[in-house]
Amino acid sequence: MKIGTIDIPNAVVLAPMEDVTDLPFRLICKRLGADILYTEFVNSEGLVRNSEKTKRKMVFAEGERPFGIQIYGGEESSMEGAARMADEMNPDIIDINAGCWVKNVALHGAGAGLLRDLPRMERIVSSVIKVTNKPVTVKTRLGWDENSIRIVDVAKMIEDIGAQALTVHCRTRAQGHKGEPDYSWIPKIKEAVNIPIIVNGNIFTPEDVQQAFKETGCDGIMIGRGAIENPWIFQQAKEFLQTGSVQTHVTVEERVQLCVEHLKLSVEYKGERTGMFEMRKHYSGYLRGIPNAVKVRTELMALTDVGAITERLFSFRDETLQLMQAV
Repeated sequence: MKIGTIDIPNAVVLAPMEDVTDLPFRLICKRLGADILYTEFVNSEGLVRNSEKTKRKMVFAEGERPFGIQIYGGEESSMEGAARMADEMNPDIIDINAGCWVKNVALHGAGAGLLRDLPRMERIVSSVIKVTNKPVTVKTRLGWDENSIRIVDVAKMIEDIGAQALTVHCRTRAQGHKGEPDYSWIPKIKEAVNIPIIVNGNIFTPEDVQQAFKETGCDGIMIGRGAIENPWIFQQAKEFLQTGSVQTHVTVEERVQLCVEHLKLSVEYKGERTGMFEMRKHYSGYLRGIPNAVKVRTELMALTDVGAITERLFSFRDETLQLMQAV
């Protein structure tokens, strides 16, 4: 998959996810094999209003490259201004979100709302492309609903105006995260355009990654919720693609140790209170499959001291190992 100077065969990348793909989580996913990382999606209106909180979402470490900043909005002038600000951060890619399905985004003409107004989508993508020398890519869905799927036309349009890749979440906006994604559209898109096509939607296992590549002929796979549930999926997917089996079987010790490291990164980056609070969404993924994980996760959610959380995680590790040895 070639985007600008990035050239990665069978790329497996981390999806931009609001309140999830912050710098600490991205660093974890990078360590575990993610080929390209993206910010949370960044509000163009917040950027042009100079919101410090919004601008902070664009901050990244050099070790995260290749790296993309994703921006979203429904107004050309704001998206153009946001693209200029994103460009100043010197990412490798600027991505446009034309796929977010949540009401407070899509019903205000941004995200997947652009699928109801393709001329506006065209103007917005063009306005971003004209103010940056960075590769501009687009992430979208099949259509607003099953009666308005025009994804092949969308792909042709964004290629014609200069976008360098397209990610397709293979559901409609109306589906949200429900129902099965329809990968059958990807070969049709591939036949119509020459830019790289990245598949997104319902990728939770290494087997899912292999099947998506095989079934669609896509150039890359983007993983979202599957990475929250299992950050090791990037490493495991690459092993499966290369050997037909997963070599990395994550131990209890490794799960707990990485969880503690992630917690420390979160606190270092966001401060103790915010770092602890925002780490809560990740406990279920790290502890998945371990006996009594639900109970311990509830205990962790109630703790308000980093030392106490760390101590409970390590004691849980020891309890689990003792239980396993006794069986």
